[in-house]
Amino acid sequence: MLTLVLHTTMTMTALTLLMPVLCRPLTTQPNISRTMKLATTMSLLPTLIFLNFGVQSITTNLHYYTTTFSLHMSLMFDTYTMLFLPVALLITSTILDFTGWYMASDPHLARFAKYLLLFLIAMATLVTANNMLQLLIGWEGVGIMSFLLIGWWHARMNANTSALQAIVYNRIGDIGLIMAMAWLATNYNTWEMQLLFSHQQTPTLPLLGLILAATGKSAQFGLHPWLPAAMEGPTPVSALLHSSTMVVAGIFLLIRLHPLLATSPIALSSCLCLGALTTLFAALCALTQNDIKKIIAFSTSSQLGLMMLTIGMNQPELAFLHITTHAFFKAMLFLCSGSIIHCLNDEQDIRKMGGAQKTLPIPSSCLTLGSLALAGTPFLAGFYTKDTIIETMCSSPMNAWALLVATLATALTAAYSTRLIYYTHLCTPRHTPTTTLNEAATLQTRPILTLATGSIVFGLMITTVLLPSNPQTMTMPPQIKFLALGATLLGLTCMLDLMQQTATLTVQSPALQHTATTQLMFFNTTTHRLVPKKNMATAQTLALQLNDLLWYQAAGPMMLKTTNSLITSKMSTRHTSNIKTHLALLTVFTMTCLMWTKLRHS
Repeated sequence: MLTLVLHTTMTMTALTLLMPVLCRPLTTQPNISRTMKLATTMSLLPTLIFLNFGVQSITTNLHYYTTTFSLHMSLMFDTYTMLFLPVALLITSTILDFTGWYMASDPHLARFAKYLLLFLIAMATLVTANNMLQLLIGWEGVGIMSFLLIGWWHARMNANTSALQAIVYNRIGDIGLIMAMAWLATNYNTWEMQLLFSHQQTPTLPLLGLILAATGKSAQFGLHPWLPAAMEGPTPVSALLHSSTMVVAGIFLLIRLHPLLATSPIALSSCLCLGALTTLFAALCALTQNDIKKIIAFSTSSQLGLMMLTIGMNQPELAFLHITTHAFFKAMLFLCSGSIIHCLNDEQDIRKMGGAQKTLPIPSSCLTLGSLALAGTPFLAGFYTKDTIIETMCSSPMNAWALLVATLATALTAAYSTRLIYYTHLCTPRHTPTTTLNEAATLQTRPILTLATGSIVFGLMITTVLLPSNPQTMTMPPQIKFLALGATLLGLTCMLDLMQQTATLTVQSPALQHTATTQLMFFNTTTHRLVPKKNMATAQTLALQLNDLLWYQAAGPMMLKTTNSLITSKMSTRHTSNIKTHLALLTVFTMTCLMWTKLRHS
């Protein structure tokens, strides 16, 4: 009976989400927002059933058989699905409300809201998939919708290039997923996840393909430049993309297929090293950025690296819990930054802000709250999962340098969060006076306050109510217990000291380290400028200079010149020392002609 109620409610939730897509009269932003609220409310019932009774099920709808391959189109409702869907629906609902205020002047607001809804539907397809084919459909769906939404303002060149950059980098990762699926279909003859998990050990090659796919989608080091570039899209896109859809899809893929990874030490070590490198690199880049949205974007990349590191420690459930808590304060950070940007006439440079605590008290307060949650301040949402990750790392037999890197990244997170707070709404205003600084609209503040509530209470709910089984209480020395908090306080103290400005005007000469982190360790310069320039120079040398010199010039003018010189030299050689003979013959021939003419006239 409970299973029937769960399936019926989830089906009604799915149909409610599809109504604005299928019914044209409902494709307006207010109607889509109301539909999202209804779907969010309906999704709470199956989640409550799951939490109280632990009901997990798989519903199969379609079957496909061949002589060697079988495929069942089915949906999986387990811990990951039942906890993630209500969070994603709630966050998308708040973002759609904020969109009604933020993009009120956009002539295509209804289409934009519809794209956001399709973005969520694609992610829900990925989360509920029970086989690799359905997962691939949702995977490609979020990629396509991110391309359309990042390039929403397609009249701007930067928006177009950023959308193309996102799709190209993700396509590199998709190669790994498709190759892994091809290997699984060829060797295991199935894409059903339960049948895949039944094998005792999977070779390393398809697992590295899955890690490559997650690297592209979740912007890990090497395929990361598209994530800060995606900030060219509207702020609601950034909020949805970074909180509960696009970038968490890669991490969710590894969490879902973790039984395959758990049998391979090489795959786990790759995730550990990749995650540690990403979290430190992104934190260093965030420390020197001046664009408010790019700072938050790099913080997302840093947290995704921490999740990848957690998967490498063989703790997929902990990585998933960090996804759910991270979604609340990350969406709130983007909505607060969008509110400040919109009220400052689209100014995104934090050096030109300041004083927002007086004119925008709610967004500035919630921005502070989100930054504190991001830094792991006790009893906020991020504290219950981020500190747990570091504590687990301390008791893990994994490499000690990963713990050192994660601790350093935690200190840097507190540092750039403090810098963001200081520059945006503390001290005196450093922007041009404007009359648009206000909080008149309810749609501006209500979604932010909703997410702020989630950022405060959701972490406590996760640890006390939402988990089907309470985690075991660990006993550890106080030095290890307070390691994460100490790193946070260290980063905060160091940044407060660095932000002390002099009273005299000095000429700034940034050091090489500062420039390197500002420019992403020159990653874009190397991959998008130096490498193409070198390729063009090589092509010019091979295709133009050598072609001209070796083929066109040698076979054309130079060949005629050489042939003419050779013939002339041969002919001149034959006539050497015969001048007397030539003169005698010329005289005889002339006399003969004269005599012949005279005889003819006579």
